[in-house]
Amino acid sequence: MTNGNRRGRALRAAGLVLAMSVPAIVAAGCAASGRDETNPPVILPGGPGQSARTIPADQAAGAQQKPKPNDADALYVERMIPHHAQALEMTRLVPSRASSEPVRSMADRIEKSQGPEIEAMKGWLRNNGKPVPGTGHGHGGDASQHVGMPGMATPQQLQELAGLTGPAFEKRFVELMIAHHEGALVMAEQVRRDGADVFVEQMADDVIATQTAEITRMRALLR
Repeated sequence: MTNGNRRGRALRAAGLVLAMSVPAIVAAGCAASGRDETNPPVILPGGPGQSARTIPADQAAGAQQKPKPNDADALYVERMIPHHAQALEMTRLVPSRASSEPVRSMADRIEKSQGPEIEAMKGWLRNNGKPVPGTGHGHGGDASQHVGMPGMATPQQLQELAGLTGPAFEKRFVELMIAHHEGALVMAEQVRRDGADVFVEQMADDVIATQTAEITRMRALLR
């Protein structure tokens, strides 16, 4: 997550706390002045660079509610589960085929991060009443889920990778994983633009931060 995103989220959170406290302050002021106002105004601080606005108190609760997940959020999570699953399928080949310690370490990091992320995304789908896609076995699950999904290796590419060992395997593994990560970044940037759910946004931020760094390290391995 970038510093700008963290600052923006902190400002929004601070604004929400202030907005929630203002009604009580306003109501107390009205009582002290002897005014009997059943619907005092509420001041909602604006975001960075935006002016504050005043709304009736009966509208404040709705204004302060978190946005509900939309179709872009659900699509991202439903697609990212098999996307991650294919990455794990590729990393499972590494211990028996690669001798390079940097490649083995990279595969281990990917496995330890993306395995728990799959479970978190499955939990999000269940909590939001959405079906959970199967990760399957072989080629990252059902091939029909891969249509239009950026970065996914084809069954032929995975078969080729499984037939290699040593430096040839290591080079092809890194090449395919770079493309795989780049596809994940495309999907994460899209849901950051089109989604509404805060938790999905945080997951996408984590994907962007983690996989951008891993792409840099893998490109260095190729050099």
